[in-house]
Amino acid sequence: MNTAEVMPKTAQDQPDFLPLNGTDYVEFYVGNAKQAAHFYKTAFGFQSLAYAGPETGVKDRASYVLVQNKLRFVLTTPLRPGNEIARHIDEHGDGVKSARDLGGRCPLCI
Repeated sequence: MNTAEVMPKTAQDQPDFLPLNGTDYVEFYVGNAKQAAHFYKTAFGFQSLAYAGPETGVKDRASYVLVQNKLRFVLTTPLRPGNEIARHIDEHGDGVKSARDLGGRCPLCI
C-alpha cells in the first residue's frame, strides 16, 4: 500500500493577497462624527487634525480627521437625510467606507 504525505501549506508559501505599502487614511461613515471623534480622542489618544463641515463650506457632510502616530482616520457623517452617506449608514450601519494606501492602489477601496 502506498501512502502519500501531505505537507500543509504555510503562510510563507502563499503570495501576499493584500500588498500595501502603508495606509494614507481610513474613512468611516458614522451616524454622529462629532461624538465618534470625541470617543477616539478620549479613549484611544487620537488628536484632531482637520475638520470640514458647514463652517468650511461643505453643505452635505461633516468630517473630522484624527491622527495617532501613522494612523489617520476620517470620520464622516451626513448632515441631511437621503444623501449617499445617509443611505449607506441606513443600510450598513457605522463602518469603514474606504481605505487608501500610500500608493493609491488599495484593492479594498470602495
